Amino acid sequence: MDQRLDYSEKGKEAMKAMYGLELYLAKSSIERHLLHLIKFRVSQINGCAYCLDMHSKDLRAAGETEQRLYMLDAWRESPFYTDRERAALEWAEALTLVTEGHVRDEVYEIAKAEFNEQELIDLTLAVTTINAWNRISIAFRTTPGTYQPPKLAHHSAE
Repeated sequence: MDQRLDYSEKGKEAMKAMYGLELYLAKSSIERHLLHLIKFRVSQINGCAYCLDMHSKDLRAAGETEQRLYMLDAWRESPFYTDRERAALEWAEALTLVTEGHVRDEVYEIAKAEFNEQELIDLTLAVTTINAWNRISIAFRTTPGTYQPPKLAHHSAE
């Protein structure tokens, strides 16, 4: 599949806004490792090849195991995720699939049990942002495979 256009080159001003969200999220109350896990899961749901490539590389560079990456699509049936990760994954899926019934009160209560109010706001922004990136990359057919994690990502998982 050929890339339709290079949005990072042609839409520099628009991309500044998106990168601004990423800069905020990098300093947010949500652990970097959890942010990447959420980004990977949402990208699975949306079928975004570029973002799946990117976030799998970021996760592995941060020390994530192959087993947890492979099992993420079946996280509910897997013993490999913490309660906090499960709450974040449940929240991310509910927000990503909002047209399938909005965010149920039970999902909010699960998330609220693991995240304080600021963390819920930051988590929601993270899910919203990766959904936007997925849609941009899917729309313009961003070519997967070329992304390399930044050198900073080679430190242990946070």
